[in-house]
Amino acid sequence: MYFLESVIFLFIGAFLLTYLTIPKIIRVVEYKRLMDSPNSRSSHVRRTPTLGGVSFFYTLIIALFFIKGWNSFDEGMYIIPGLTILFIIGLKDDLVVLSPGSKLIAQVLAISFVLVNEGFTIYSLNGFLNINEIPYYLYIVIGGFMMLTIINSYNLIDGIDGLASVVGIVIMVIYTTIFYLTEEYYYALIAITINASLMAFLGFNISSDRKIFMGDTGSLIVGFIISILTLKFLALKPQTYTDLPFLLENAPLIAISILIVPLFDTARVFAIRLANKKGPFSPDRNHTHHVLIDYWGLSHKQASFIIGFFNLIFVMLFIVLGSTAKNLGMVIMLVSVVLFLGFIFFKYNYNFTTLKQKILLKRKVDKFKIKVEDSGKNKKTKKKSKNTPK
Repeated sequence: MYFLESVIFLFIGAFLLTYLTIPKIIRVVEYKRLMDSPNSRSSHVRRTPTLGGVSFFYTLIIALFFIKGWNSFDEGMYIIPGLTILFIIGLKDDLVVLSPGSKLIAQVLAISFVLVNEGFTIYSLNGFLNINEIPYYLYIVIGGFMMLTIINSYNLIDGIDGLASVVGIVIMVIYTTIFYLTEEYYYALIAITINASLMAFLGFNISSDRKIFMGDTGSLIVGFIISILTLKFLALKPQTYTDLPFLLENAPLIAISILIVPLFDTARVFAIRLANKKGPFSPDRNHTHHVLIDYWGLSHKQASFIIGFFNLIFVMLFIVLGSTAKNLGMVIMLVSVVLFLGFIFFKYNYNFTTLKQKILLKRKVDKFKIKVEDSGKNKKTKKKSKNTPK
């Protein structure tokens, strides 16, 4: 009963704190002219306030204070330093663009605080591909690589309105359920906090008149929390899996299915860039969400919700398969699905130069529509001012 009360308190508190303070962030950003200006790769045409992720940081810090009694290994004291590092780096990158190397160094430092905490140590893969015990140094390497991959993958999908929020909400709902069933309530409450913030932020992110981006500040923070929850999920002890609807040895595959959207998109984009003899972090419009918008003509909202729905269905499918199937069969299934998706999107392996004319034309049309709307609003305003009695 006490856990349920904590859930209600945290969810409402995090939602309201985010929802009520984002308008103030928007006003400050507009006043200081810190807005994100559209460029040749942008999916938006107006200068838009950024730094929405600032609200995630202080909401989560306050939440960690209230849930500190639920942890077993004082995890909060190890999460906060990494969270603060990524907040500072993300904020600086939103204001002054940083090099990928600088961001990577900061990420390595941030995840180091988490990896050394005993509560996150992965001792075994519990028979996955016949792997049982894992040496500590191998855990550091695998865990560190996994966290860096998740953080950057989530950062890369934040390219259109609503996508990062929708995918983040789906992931948080799944992890909330998993940690509730395994009685790891501390992590369930963290997931609920981030979920509430993302839901509150989503309304602004897809709005036409109060729009704000989460920026790198937000995507790095949320990606960091997702990586922590994934690491903890894989570190769960065998006795905690008794109430989960899948076999213990299938946990790594369930984790991949939960993160399928950012992982698949990142792998696909990196492969295309390397094939085109470019750096893996070279900017372009080869992301899956760009394909849905540029080629299939979907809106930002449509693309975001379709991708989020696919993520949810994919996880549910693998949870059902994971309840009976052995992990080798699931690996074959996962590889087959990824190859199938890769084949579908292969014909959209385009270079930015081939799309330049189309993107510029679309941008001109959008700008023209905005001018027409603004001129219509100005005419209405002038009519009202003339009709107003002096």
